[in-house]
Amino acid sequence: RARLYPRLIQRVSCRLVTPDALVYRDVAGRLFGKRSVSSHPLPEFLEGCPVPTYCLSPHGVAALKKILICVGALFPDITHSPLLPALAALLLHYSEDEAQCFESLSRLIASNAPHAAYIDQSFLAHQASCMTFGDLASKHCPAAHKLIAGAADNVLEVYSEWLSWLFPGLPLAYAVRVLDVFLLEGQKVLYRIALALLKQFRLSVAPAGPQGSDVKAELQAFVRNIAQHVTVDKLLERAFGIRLFSRKEIWLLHMANRKALVERGITVVQRRPSFHLAVDMQKFSSSTVTAQEMRLVWSWLPERFSLFPPLLLFSTCQDGCSLQRFYTCCEGYEPTVLLIKTTEGEVCGAFLSSDWAERKKSGATSGFFGTGECFVFTVRPEAERYEWVLIQRPELAKAVPRSRQRSPSPAPEAP
Repeated sequence: RARLYPRLIQRVSCRLVTPDALVYRDVAGRLFGKRSVSSHPLPEFLEGCPVPTYCLSPHGVAALKKILICVGALFPDITHSPLLPALAALLLHYSEDEAQCFESLSRLIASNAPHAAYIDQSFLAHQASCMTFGDLASKHCPAAHKLIAGAADNVLEVYSEWLSWLFPGLPLAYAVRVLDVFLLEGQKVLYRIALALLKQFRLSVAPAGPQGSDVKAELQAFVRNIAQHVTVDKLLERAFGIRLFSRKEIWLLHMANRKALVERGITVVQRRPSFHLAVDMQKFSSSTVTAQEMRLVWSWLPERFSLFPPLLLFSTCQDGCSLQRFYTCCEGYEPTVLLIKTTEGEVCGAFLSSDWAERKKSGATSGFFGTGECFVFTVRPEAERYEWVLIQRPELAKAVPRSRQRSPSPAPEAP
């Protein structure tokens, strides 16, 4: 690794002017001189972020702090980066000295490869990554998602800690193996491994389910003791067995989530907005679903949509049973959630990511409309989500006329 890591990192495409080892030595000399590094505070962008040391010696811990302080001085645009300290500590184990470690870290920070970011460098980017993981977990780990949604008060807050499951959550032997593939594939591989951990968590706690009310703490404890459940080789094998989106598609999803956060005014460090801000559980009232059932349905929505409170567009109690009036009330809005209750008390529904007016685009003939994010679901008697069949089994697309193939989304792993 001491020979391989520098070679891999040198292949990373980065900005033309990127601080290197020589710059580090110059800046470190001016910043610290002969004074102890302990007199210097860590950069502000690390506030609230864990700084794991991964068995570094006292000298190594001091070197780690110097590297992070120099990163703060040379990259003033970084405002929030929970991943950066862990990467620095791991790379320091396999670097000739702290200057080489800084140069490696610097290239990862300055990477300009298209759709292949390595390190989130702002609160906005980090929160968008958390939302993107939530979207991927809902799609690729439906059983685990259902388990967490049923046990946690706020499933979005659970997923907001996905990165800490890896760093500093995983033991050093596992974290190093994650770093190996991270340097080859970028952030996409972190999503893969976190999803594999989520799947394994569901297998390990089933059928009893989470033992306490704090699912976040149980997940962290599970990750710390991961060696009791699965070997690192098996974990990586399962991670790469997940049929994940392409880098470009993940990047587009990340940008959509980022846009939603900006629209909501969430751009600087603050407490993650909770489900209760979107749907007030105390005031929620419906003759179709309970507040608990609505919370589960809300957890199935793409995260960029679940940031916003719902608006009632149509109700048979108030608007009658005219299909034409339903269309009139719903057209012009997207996305929408349709809830249907039968005379026997069963409840089902659908999530439509696009405008109902799109149904008219095919003219007089009926046609498919919507995107790959659309799904149908049942709430009662059993809560289940069902995706479009062509997403689950893409080979069936060969039997569908090309004009009706509307979704560009790749196929996730079957549950």
